[in-house]
Amino acid sequence: MDRNPSPPPDREGEQDGEKVDAIGDTVYSKHWLFSTLTRLIQIVSEQNTGDSDGQMQLPEEDEDELCKIWDMAMDKDVAGFLQEFKAADILLGVIAKSRCPRLTEICVGILGNIACFPDTCLTLSQNNDLGLLLTCVSQSDVSSLWLERVRQQTSVCSSLCFIMCSSTNMDLLVKVGELVDKLFDLDEELMKTWVTAGSQPSDEDKEEGERRLDVASSLLEAAKQLRSESPEGLEVYLHALQLLTTIHHGIQTLAVAGGTGQALWTFLCEVVCEDLCQPDDPPLVLQEQKSLLVHALAVLSVLYACQDQEAEHSKADTLLPLVGSMLRVLQYHREYQVSSGHKEKKDGQEKEEEEEKVDEQLQALIQTTAEFLSDIITDLTKVTLLLELSIKKQSLFPTMLLPSLNQNKLI
Repeated sequence: MDRNPSPPPDREGEQDGEKVDAIGDTVYSKHWLFSTLTRLIQIVSEQNTGDSDGQMQLPEEDEDELCKIWDMAMDKDVAGFLQEFKAADILLGVIAKSRCPRLTEICVGILGNIACFPDTCLTLSQNNDLGLLLTCVSQSDVSSLWLERVRQQTSVCSSLCFIMCSSTNMDLLVKVGELVDKLFDLDEELMKTWVTAGSQPSDEDKEEGERRLDVASSLLEAAKQLRSESPEGLEVYLHALQLLTTIHHGIQTLAVAGGTGQALWTFLCEVVCEDLCQPDDPPLVLQEQKSLLVHALAVLSVLYACQDQEAEHSKADTLLPLVGSMLRVLQYHREYQVSSGHKEKKDGQEKEEEEEKVDEQLQALIQTTAEFLSDIITDLTKVTLLLELSIKKQSLFPTMLLPSLNQNKLI
């Protein structure tokens, strides 16, 4: 023989094929992954073509194969590959259509693992999938599964905070805000964990010398972005911030001197005093702005109560513009009531129920405004004369405030 023999053709092909078929630097097979995802689509299709509307069982063999993907998705290369080839769309579609609790749980787990890495989480969030995620969290039959996965994956909090702090995509910020607001509304313990996470760096953060992003400051940063662009998005973030003030951990975080609470106070004062209920607005504007006002004033009242009275925002010259805005809210409410009294009542039970719901929200705003205003007036002894003249000449205060003012000898 004048040359070495050629290597076995089938072995050479296998080696090249294995290299091409591998996902990144892993030994996981792209072909097997595609085949399993195809089987996943077939499973949910078979479920929905059946006559039964009840829960379905997942075959053991299929469960084992899908659980392998669940484990594989913890690898960064696999998570990136799954996201690159739109596996998230498949998983979310299956979750929306599945009638098998175990199948739903596995898909939630895979999706949760994909979202563990900042790059894939950001990519996943920058499209309509986030809206479907929010829909799944909102569904009572699967929300507990989603919440459990979110609790287990501590990186979800930092990933969402990163988006809120760094993104300029208004649609993305609104969707992320809706998701965070929904999670807080559903799970108070999760909210407590996320609130305290910013002051407790993870091991990875310690190694990299970085501090985890704070939820409250992230919500504030996103709210600033949405202030002039999306009133609806701003309302979502203000509601999430209001939820933070319903727990002790949230109040403690906001009460830290020089922290997020001070910046939040300044921002909300600007929103209330500069954006809402301006002097040249008609009284009807109160109906349009009541949601923003009730959230903003509720947070401001908590901040005022928990902050040091010597703080900058407790000084009279800082509070007077806010007092003026709250007086205007009460004035507009009175004028709106007078003008509404001359209108015919809506016909039909459905419209009456809608009107009653609107009145409840407006009543909550007036109650919040009155109580907050009463607290401020109690402390503003230096401007007693100014307030007395304003009250007597304009009659802006509702009857509910008079006992408090008399008790504190302000009038």
